[in-house]
Amino acid sequence: MFSGIPQGSALGPILFLLYINELPSWMKYSMRMFADDTKIWNIIESDLDCMLHQMDLDVLDEWLNKWLLPFNPDNCKVMRLGHSLHYDYSMSNHNGTQIISGASEEKDLGIFVTDN
Repeated sequence: MFSGIPQGSALGPILFLLYINELPSWMKYSMRMFADDTKIWNIIESDLDCMLHQMDLDVLDEWLNKWLLPFNPDNCKVMRLGHSLHYDYSMSNHNGTQIISGASEEKDLGIFVTDN
């Protein structure tokens, strides 16, 4: 079974936006989307905050599965800003659950963001 938006079509960008428009309403914490890029974040002050953030990732997994959208956790990164709590965030893929790798620098819309 196929799902998604045909790439290269004139209506593709509009259909994509309509398709994913409901996603932020599923999330508990902050989320921003630009084109096909999605960022979720949370202020992390305790292990409980880490678990709540993981719950948002689990909800994202649920939404992706509901709409049959393939997802690649290899394209995801975790960047910790201003705290030293370590938590292994994970997401599901076709091979099971995968830990999301960390990053100390990431290019976002042409701007390099670093964890310091």
